[in-house]
Amino acid sequence: MKRAMRLAHLAAVCALVVMGGARTGGAQETAAVPPKPADIVSTKTYVSLDPVPRGKEFQAAVVIKINSGYHMNSHKPSDSYLIPTTVTPQLPAGFTMAGEPVYPVGKNEKFPFSPDKPLNVYTGSVTLKMKMSADDKAALGKSSIPVTLRFQACNLSACLPPVKIPLTLEVEVVAAGKTGKAVNPEIFAAKPGL
Repeated sequence: MKRAMRLAHLAAVCALVVMGGARTGGAQETAAVPPKPADIVSTKTYVSLDPVPRGKEFQAAVVIKINSGYHMNSHKPSDSYLIPTTVTPQLPAGFTMAGEPVYPVGKNEKFPFSPDKPLNVYTGSVTLKMKMSADDKAALGKSSIPVTLRFQACNLSACLPPVKIPLTLEVEVVAAGKTGKAVNPEIFAAKPGL
């Protein structure tokens, strides 16, 4: 059963890659071009403090809006061969993570390419959160923290190849003892993982 499910999923992915485009101007045929990540999702990054004092913990978030008609595998997909959604920061000197990123729980949904087994997916809007801190080695002033979002998106008939999207968190670091103002409460007041 598991093997049949994997073969059905693989067939759906192959169908997307192989299918041809519409005919244009006589006998000329164009290949179907898979949608770009920007056609599937929009992303925005946020931090919880502005500025961030050295020695202070703060939160960072990536908000993902998934376009209608698409979904992406959750961080804990239903099968091991499915690509999980992940967010990975590349922390500059002076920044550390306080634990692992926090991912929302996905929803179990059935799709035409997986009629017998629900898949754990994200749809609509999801927020991925991280706790970080800036220590006394963090450069004062504006800092950019690169973040990589990796996901595999699907529509109702097929899954696209996994992609990595580079994102940036913008942080302003100030000396220890200074006060940081809480910002973006609509993002960070929600329970972790939502």
